[in-house]
Amino acid sequence: MTRRSFLGGAAAALAARRVWGAETRPNIVILLADDVGYGDTSCYGAQRVHTPSIDRLARGGVRFTDAHSSAATCTPSRYSILTGEYAFRVPDAKILPGDAPALIQPGRVTVASMLRERGYRSAAIGKWHLGLGNGHLDWNQEIRPGPLEIGFDECFLIPATGDRVPCVYVENHRVANLDPRDPLRVDYHGPLDDSPTGKTHPELLKMKPSHGHDMTIVNGISRIGYMSGGKSAWWNDETIADTLTGRAISFIDRATAGHRGQPFFLYFATHDIHVPRDPNPRFRDSTTMGPRGNVIAELDWCVGKLVGALEERGLLDNTLLIFSSDNGGVVDDGYQDEAVAKLGSHRPNGPLRGGKYSNFEGGTRIPMVVHWPGHAKPSVSDALVSQVDLLRSLAELTGAALARRAAPDSQNLLPALLGESRKGRELLVEQAGDLALRERTWKYIPPGTGPKIDRNTAIEMGTDPGPQLYDLASDISETKNLAAQQPARVSAMAEKLRTIRAAG
Repeated sequence: MTRRSFLGGAAAALAARRVWGAETRPNIVILLADDVGYGDTSCYGAQRVHTPSIDRLARGGVRFTDAHSSAATCTPSRYSILTGEYAFRVPDAKILPGDAPALIQPGRVTVASMLRERGYRSAAIGKWHLGLGNGHLDWNQEIRPGPLEIGFDECFLIPATGDRVPCVYVENHRVANLDPRDPLRVDYHGPLDDSPTGKTHPELLKMKPSHGHDMTIVNGISRIGYMSGGKSAWWNDETIADTLTGRAISFIDRATAGHRGQPFFLYFATHDIHVPRDPNPRFRDSTTMGPRGNVIAELDWCVGKLVGALEERGLLDNTLLIFSSDNGGVVDDGYQDEAVAKLGSHRPNGPLRGGKYSNFEGGTRIPMVVHWPGHAKPSVSDALVSQVDLLRSLAELTGAALARRAAPDSQNLLPALLGESRKGRELLVEQAGDLALRERTWKYIPPGTGPKIDRNTAIEMGTDPGPQLYDLASDISETKNLAAQQPARVSAMAEKLRTIRAAG
C-alpha cells in the first residue's frame, strides 16, 4: 500500500466517523433484562411463552445468534457493559452483597461519562448491583459515590437484586420515600432485631426458599441479608415492573422536554426475570409455566411500553435500542416457585449446554437485538459480539475520543452491531467459575476442579479435570470434546488465554 492510498483510506475512515459524530447523535437505550436465557423469547425459538414486543424489535433490527455477556453472572457482566473491561481483571467484580461499596469509582470512563462528553443526558433506571457508597454506607444519609459520580445525570435504582436487602429504591443520592423517624439498617452478618425471618417463621411466607434466601421477610418473601426499619420505603414486588418502566418513560419525557436538541442515553435494567418471580397479578395467568413464564410475559410488556412511548413521542426512528440479557437463564435460583415443575418442553437456554453460572455457552450466550430504523439493517447475524464492546462501538458512533487506557477490552464492532458486516470478534473471553476462550467458532475450556453440576441450580458448570475443545459450528450444544484429537489447537488457545489473562 502506498503512503497516499494509506492516507486516503485513513481520511475516509475519519470522514465516516465525523459523519456519525457530527450529524447523527441518536438517542441510545440499553435495555438489559436479567437472567433471560438464549431460548427464553419466542424470536429465539420459545413456544410455550410469547414475547411479541421483543419479537417486533427483532424483526425490525439485527438479531444476533452469537452475542455474549462477558460473564455468566450479573455483577461482572454489568461492570463490563459500562466500563468496556473484562470483569475478571478486577478481583472485587463478583456477585456483590447489597451493602457493597461502589465497584466503579469516580473518574473511570464509562458509557455514561463518554456520552456525557458528547452532549447526552443520561439516566440509570432499574437494577444496579454494582455497589454504592464507600464501604461505610448509612442508608439514611446521602449515598455516594454511585451512578451520578460515573457519568449519569440521574438514577432510580434497585441497589442490588430483588432477592437481596435492602428492598428499597434509591433515587439519585437518597433512599426513596424514607421516613427519617424510622431509620433503615442493613447487615449481611446477622439479624438486626428480633423480627421473624424465613428460617424462623416459614409459615409467614407466600413463596418459600429452595436454597438460602431465608433471612429478612418482605412482602411474604424472605431474602438474602438482614434489614430493619425504613418500612415506608420498602418496595412492593408486584409493582416493580410498573414502577421502573414508568420511571424510564418519565425520564424520556423530561429529557426531551427540558433539553430540546439534546440526545438522551437510558440504561434501563429490568428486575425481570430474576428471582423472586412475583409478577403483577395481571400477568399471573399469562402463561402455563407458572411465575417464571409469567415474568417473561411481564418483561415483554415492559419492552412494549417503552417502545410504545418512544413511538408515540416520535422518537423511535432516532433511537438506537439494544436489548439483551446480563447472562444465561436459570430455572431454580433459590425459591420454590414452580419453575421446575411447570417448565415442560421449554428450554431456557435453547440448544445451549449449561446456563447461568456455567462455563458452557449457556452461561454467556444471550439473546441480543439492535434496533435502529433506517440504520440497523433487519437481519439475523452470526457475528461474534460481546457487551464489553458497546463502549467503543458507541464512542465510534457518536464521534467520541477515548483516553488510551479507557475500555481496555472493548472493540469497535459498530458495523457488525448495525448489520453492515458479519465480521465480529476473533477472540472472546467467557467468564464463569473460570475463564473460557472463544476463537471464532472454536471454544476452549481449560482444566478445572469443582462440581460438574451445581447442587442448587442443577446446571452443568462446564468443569472437567482435562481440557475441553468444541467446534460450535457443528456442535452448538458442546457434546463432542475434541481436545484429544486436536492437541495443537488446545495448546495454542490455552496460550492465547494465558496472554489475555496476563494483560493489564
